Amino acid sequence: MLPPPQRSRLQVWFVRVCSCVLVWSCLAQLVAVSDLWQTPSRLPFPLSFFFSLNNDATRLSLSLRASHYHDPPPDPSAYVPSRVYKSNGYLRVSCNGGLNQMRSAICDMVTVAHMLNLTLVVPELDHRSFWADTSNFGDIFDINHFIRTLKDEVHIVKRVPKRFSRKAFDNILKMPPISWSNENYYLNQILPLYSKFNVIHFNKTDARLSNNGLPLEFQRLRCRVNYQALKFTPKIEALGNKLIEILKEKGSFVALHMRYEMDMLAFSGCTHGCSVTEAEELKRMRYAYPWWREKEIDSKTKRLQGLCPLTPEETSLVLQALGFDKSTQIYIASGEIYGSEHRLLALQAAFPHLVRKEMLLDGEDLRQFRNHSSQMAALDYMVSISSDIFIPTYDGNMAKVVEGHRRYLGFLKTITLDRRKIVELVDLHENKTLSWAEFAGAIKEIHKDRIGQARCRKVVVDKPKEEDYFYSNPYECLVNSTRCQESSSSSPALT
Repeated sequence: MLPPPQRSRLQVWFVRVCSCVLVWSCLAQLVAVSDLWQTPSRLPFPLSFFFSLNNDATRLSLSLRASHYHDPPPDPSAYVPSRVYKSNGYLRVSCNGGLNQMRSAICDMVTVAHMLNLTLVVPELDHRSFWADTSNFGDIFDINHFIRTLKDEVHIVKRVPKRFSRKAFDNILKMPPISWSNENYYLNQILPLYSKFNVIHFNKTDARLSNNGLPLEFQRLRCRVNYQALKFTPKIEALGNKLIEILKEKGSFVALHMRYEMDMLAFSGCTHGCSVTEAEELKRMRYAYPWWREKEIDSKTKRLQGLCPLTPEETSLVLQALGFDKSTQIYIASGEIYGSEHRLLALQAAFPHLVRKEMLLDGEDLRQFRNHSSQMAALDYMVSISSDIFIPTYDGNMAKVVEGHRRYLGFLKTITLDRRKIVELVDLHENKTLSWAEFAGAIKEIHKDRIGQARCRKVVVDKPKEEDYFYSNPYECLVNSTRCQESSSSSPALT
């Protein structure tokens, strides 16, 4: 039996210890609850903001909030419990195309792996395309962030485990999945193949998942991959943010994605404004690549159908008609313009504050990125996301993916140009049929409802290529998708 003084001291220490444990437990609970309270909804802005966009095309240079490129807010799915499943096998994928085609393909392949309970091997990037970029996944995207962000959705490994013997590696099926396929195709035709093969290797991944008709869970997973998991490497993020800071110090700016580049002109067969020598050079390039299927192309017809990127001269006229003036700061988000500096003379004359990354950064900053087109494109992507207004002159992969990302960030202003109507008006103006006032008025009228407002995605039954692309309008991730009728053949604005 302890004497009373010692018993008293022990009681005091016991009370102190219990009090400390109780206080720390309460603090931990408060932090956890606080995190949940601060979780933003899937909507970046309240619905009322969707309809506050000014449709007056004469005021398209409206300045939005100044902000750096940043990760989108986390969605509630970040708090769902981990999926526990037995992997049905390994999925290897080789993404083909440029950066943004590969980006959307990665989102699709993660979703397929989730759908089939597969273990996904970190995607392989295209090294054989026109750009011949040797960059691997980890040279562009943060691999650990990618795996960590998606750990509750799908198992991802950096390589097929070494425990597979050479004989097991021989048991690989290499194939391209069918384009624009839905859930039934993968469940009924791909999953049964794993009874025979340890690994399936998709050697082509562009547009292999449908735009519409997928469960909401899969559509939102595609968004989570695109806007949260695919984070650029720290060195790309650092230089991209430096570029954005330089631009914003000079005021608001427009990101102009000009796809008037040699590969696009050769592929599309568009030679309007080119010399005879240039047209022949582009034709030779098209024939040099066997997978560019269409060889004989009528450039004039294709342009009138709106299937060609706008020329720098046409772009200059359109920007002036929309109300931009000589004070507008314009960042060209693209590779080298075909025809070099002389093709930009008209645009430069109309907009003296025309800049490119090579003009804003010194050579040492860009040295590590040169000869890596996908890493250079990542810098342009960051600037395009953060610009006050984004304007693409052609609806290629980058234009579509950036448009969708800007919708996700709160319907930031994106002007999607109607090229078919534009070239018709340009020709009428240049042959003196339309005055400048008439031309400018018509351009404004055409584009007053093409500035990135909320709208349903267009569905065209059995013609997925004619539908609105999922990654340009991922409405399931933005609003209550029940408000959009998936069977509709039109694309009305949400009301």
